[in-house]
Amino acid sequence: MRTNPFAALRSLFVISDEQAMQRVQTDDDECAFAQLVSRWEGPIQRLCVRMIGDAHGGQDLAQETFVRVFARRKEYAPSGKFSTWLWRIALNLCYDELRRRRRQEASSFDEVGSKTAARLEEFLAAGPTPDESLVDQERQQLVRGALRQLPEAYRAVLVLRHYENLKFREIAGVLDIPEGTVKSRMAEALTQMNRLLRPMLETSKNFEKQNEPKESLVI
Repeated sequence: MRTNPFAALRSLFVISDEQAMQRVQTDDDECAFAQLVSRWEGPIQRLCVRMIGDAHGGQDLAQETFVRVFARRKEYAPSGKFSTWLWRIALNLCYDELRRRRRQEASSFDEVGSKTAARLEEFLAAGPTPDESLVDQERQQLVRGALRQLPEAYRAVLVLRHYENLKFREIAGVLDIPEGTVKSRMAEALTQMNRLLRPMLETSKNFEKQNEPKESLVI
């Protein structure tokens, strides 16, 4: 099989996240910073949206994350992994935003009104395609709604593990806690999600049964 010489040549110019961040840190390299934003904008935005349950707010937090990365570029430790540092900055911004909202709204996570329902629609990272059933859409909303009710510590672990596919040891590095603590939080998060979703899904099933078309007898 013949190797593409241009592909091999391009690989020589691909730099790692850590190399790019070092260039940002030492030379204020705008091109290197643009590469980091391009690589990580999607994952960071998904994280922020799922953590605060608000698409527009999540986008703003993702942008603020990269503003913070550049502003604190001198604090980056070259020996560390860039992604760990980046996830941690994004999560801290999410925690700050959730605390600010709690102070302003003085409302609990389990109060679901029309405003929250509208946010849950936006909260879906990928909107349903036209041919997806209403039932599937409803179940996705239930899952997102339950996730939003989890305490922040459990929500962070679940989002990083389930949606961003980080390993337990990577999550431990991001959160700066032992790997065993990550696993126990993950187990508790799943337990709480199961408890939150069980009555919701039962209600959804009953609704489906009540509204399914009646079969006519063929004689």
